[in-house]
Amino acid sequence: MAGSRTSATEVIGRGHPWLSLAPALGVIAVLFGGGLVLGLAGSFGMGRGGWTFEPWLAVLSEGRVWRALGLSLWIAFASTALACGLGLGAALLLRRRFPGQGLARLLFQINLTIPHAVGALGILWLLSQSGFLARLAGGAGLIDGPAGFPALTQDRHAIGIIAHYVWKEVPFIGLILLANMQSIGDDPEAAARSLGASPFAAMRLVLLPLLRPALIRAGAIVFAFSFGAWEVPVLLGQSAPPALPVLAWQRFTDPDLAARPEAMAIAMLIALVSALLIRAAFAGRS
Repeated sequence: MAGSRTSATEVIGRGHPWLSLAPALGVIAVLFGGGLVLGLAGSFGMGRGGWTFEPWLAVLSEGRVWRALGLSLWIAFASTALACGLGLGAALLLRRRFPGQGLARLLFQINLTIPHAVGALGILWLLSQSGFLARLAGGAGLIDGPAGFPALTQDRHAIGIIAHYVWKEVPFIGLILLANMQSIGDDPEAAARSLGASPFAAMRLVLLPLLRPALIRAGAIVFAFSFGAWEVPVLLGQSAPPALPVLAWQRFTDPDLAARPEAMAIAMLIALVSALLIRAAFAGRS
């Protein structure tokens, strides 16, 4: 009996590794896959008198939706590009040994524990026209009043939103790259230097290509989150046009329940655009 149990365990763990992941994958499939199925069905009017394409036609023909989509794409691309660049630079610096390296790594990752909504309120307190920096500039005589401080929140360029995502996601990307550099080790760069490459050339031609898959994966996570999250844009973004997730949230919470299918259609549009762009990024990598 014990032997049969052992062989079954070996079969699950070695011969069929997906079986050992089946419980977790089942939960993910039910919670996330089920939500997507229900959202897709709701976007076609399920439960409201029959199936219809009217919610999708209304969403795709509305100029406000396309402006919101453009704003959300700008936020996601800018946040991802800046976070990837700064995260890569920080990881390359923190991999070096220097006095206080442990403290520097601790301070680098400390804001990972701060919720996004709390961080957004901090950005609002710091960068708004009535915030800390504006008051500091006014006290120093650099501006005449709050109106003289540049609009960095609730602005049409979404500077406050992007600043928050960069501040929050740089440590996330940096830690992923640091972990990958530890697994890669120093041998590939050392081999390149032994063949005459300079330290910079070894980093550019050897290390960075090895880090590229991890950077793409981390960037895809950051892009998907910054494109689909609503709590930061609703706190730091402008009201017209809002970011696409905020528009979906507004339609979903509208007292008129007839707007609910349009909210579902916008949510499905967010998921579809995210999936297509991330798929294109991974296809470009291969």
